[in-house]
Amino acid sequence: MARQSISLTQPNDEWLKKQIISKEFSSKSELINDLIRQARGQQHKIDWLRLKLEKGEQSGFTSNSREDILAKAKKGVR
Repeated sequence: MARQSISLTQPNDEWLKKQIISKEFSSKSELINDLIRQARGQQHKIDWLRLKLEKGEQSGFTSNSREDILAKAKKGVR
C-alpha cells in the first residue's frame, strides 16, 4: 500500500479527528480512502453525464416529449 504525507488545514484535521472519535472510522487513512472512493464514484457519474450531454448535443433535435426524455434518462442512471 502506498504511503503519503499530506498537510491538512486545522478545520479539516479537527473534522477528521471527530469522525475517528465518533467511531465512524477506525483511522484517518480509512476515512481518507472512503472519501476518495466517494469522489471517484461522483466523478464517474459526472463523466457519464458529460458524455450523454455531448452525445445529445451532437444528435440534433428530437420529437420525444419531456416526459419521454426524463424517463429514458432515469432508466440510464440506474
